[in-house]
Amino acid sequence: MQPRITLITLGVADVARSRAFYEALGFKASSDSNADVTFFNAGGVALALFGRSALAADALVDDSQPGFSGVTLAHNVSSAAEVDGVMADAARVGAKIKKPAAVTFWGGYAGYFADVDGHLWEVAHNPFWPMDDAGRVVLPEAQS
Repeated sequence: MQPRITLITLGVADVARSRAFYEALGFKASSDSNADVTFFNAGGVALALFGRSALAADALVDDSQPGFSGVTLAHNVSSAAEVDGVMADAARVGAKIKKPAAVTFWGGYAGYFADVDGHLWEVAHNPFWPMDDAGRVVLPEAQS
């Protein structure tokens, strides 16, 4: 397998409500979207919003209560000021700030918000990971 992530699907309570939230953050829905599923281009990865119970049924798993699932999504930016701006924008459109942005133990600056379905997003500036012209983080090469 070639390691890569091409699509992240979030199970949501109401596709239209979640679509409006993400559009308010600046995401633009693909023309492949419909009332049951919304797709967004997310910098080389697609983000999908799909009904939570329908997603559970598709995966043949029980739909459980929303809560911390051990997964967060991250949005890295180029500066601490950008972190503050994204956090403020998220709060303005209905996100719940879970951890206000602050200097981190690892030397960066980050905070967390939950979207309208409780999915956690970290907004971070990592001064040790440069970003390319497309806004993607550039990880250091593996040491041999």
